Amino acid sequence: MTRRILGILTLTLALLHSPAAAQEHGVESQESRVDGHEVADAGHGPSDQIDITHHIGNSSEIETPFGVIHLPQWEPIPIGGILLDLSPTKHTVFMAFAAFVVGLTFLLSARSVKRAERAGRPAKGFAGAMEAMALWIRQEVVLPNVGHHGAGYAPYLLTLFFFILVMNLLGLMPWGATATGNISVTAALAVIAFLVIEISGMKALGFKGYMNTIFFIPAGLPGGVGGAILKPLLLVIMTPIEIIGKLAKPFALAVRLFANMTAGHVLVLALIGLTFIFKSYSVGIASSALATGIMLLELFVAFLQAYVFTLLTAVFIGLMRESH
Repeated sequence: MTRRILGILTLTLALLHSPAAAQEHGVESQESRVDGHEVADAGHGPSDQIDITHHIGNSSEIETPFGVIHLPQWEPIPIGGILLDLSPTKHTVFMAFAAFVVGLTFLLSARSVKRAERAGRPAKGFAGAMEAMALWIRQEVVLPNVGHHGAGYAPYLLTLFFFILVMNLLGLMPWGATATGNISVTAALAVIAFLVIEISGMKALGFKGYMNTIFFIPAGLPGGVGGAILKPLLLVIMTPIEIIGKLAKPFALAVRLFANMTAGHVLVLALIGLTFIFKSYSVGIASSALATGIMLLELFVAFLQAYVFTLLTAVFIGLMRESH
């Protein structure tokens, strides 16, 4: 779906910059023919155009300070008439790198904390900061919202928070890419959260109690003939509402994270692009200052969106486990 949206945006920009569109607005085409070949005018070549979709979209290439790395492309695997392409992409590589960073960080931090405990002193430095952050997420986010026996969900929610946080921060690094700016990535995280929420409800409520969260009849209805008529009617009305409510939770998680991470990058790139469009020192200084402010805001948003995704997942788990 993301590629389709980006393709539509790219096609629209191409049509707006095409010679035919320029002639319709009274602007002469910048193309000329030299030795039978069409070339662009030197002052308005492709290098002067900024393709925002190239920077925020997924691709099979990774830009580095030493050049472009072309990722391998594998043959798609046919499964029931559907071709499954498992070729690595830019966002896949940065997801794997984020997972590696999270795992390595916690392994090294845990080793430092253990050494400090054996020495009879608290952990200091980066290891102490990671321990404090992990304890804060566990004590202030997970346990109060998940509820009784919520400690069992702490490893998953802690991993979720730091994994999203590192993916968000990697997109702010030079030559980096924000995997959470891909709706497929956020949708996969939301689907996993949905499965954890529903399975935790099944375990806490039992099969009958869980089915009551789908086929819902409000308590306290009158008996007799009136109740016999009202119960089936409410069951028909409430069941679709409950199903939509279950599906709306992962949808909201996926879209919120995707939209917030994409919007910031588009805004920064658009502000920087003003410098190349107007080719003015005053515009360049102003747009650079605004882009710097947005980048600082993006740093805050990176932490905020990881926190919000984790907090809402914990809240949804707690609501499901306490349904009655």
